[in-house]
Amino acid sequence: MKRICVFCGSSRGGPEHYAAAAAQMGALLATRGLGLVYGGGKIGLMGVVADAALAAGGEVIGVIPDTLMEREVGHGKQLMAELSDGFIALPGGMGTMDELFEMLTWSLLGLHDKPCGLLNHAGYYDAMLSFLEHGEREGFLKPKHRALLLVHTDPEALLGRMLGKGGG
Repeated sequence: MKRICVFCGSSRGGPEHYAAAAAQMGALLATRGLGLVYGGGKIGLMGVVADAALAAGGEVIGVIPDTLMEREVGHGKQLMAELSDGFIALPGGMGTMDELFEMLTWSLLGLHDKPCGLLNHAGYYDAMLSFLEHGEREGFLKPKHRALLLVHTDPEALLGRMLGKGGG
């Protein structure tokens, strides 16, 4: 792996621990020699993860359409996917979830075979994970498709799983 695409909020969220987790992920990518591909914004968790990766000497590639440069909330999913060897979602809103689920859908359709990870920091995604389990129980989500999403609460353990080195 050379680069990981990180999807995350254009907001920092309320509690400061979300920003701390984003900074930890950015620094971890850089220290592992992995480039960061992200939505290109300087605001919210996007800015935090990018700043931390840059501060740790990492490669950072921001992808944002010209029409959204002023708002700093845009991205180009196709380009982000092409530049990346895997995907991680940090806490975020609908855009973050949309990006994550699109990459999962592309994976199950065979459009890529890159790992998709979810950092469930402070239980942020617990309700969504429960919903996915419900979908699996009700027969709308196949277990093998549900298994495409690698989940962990610890950035280092999640990255380790994505790199195929275990970690949890």
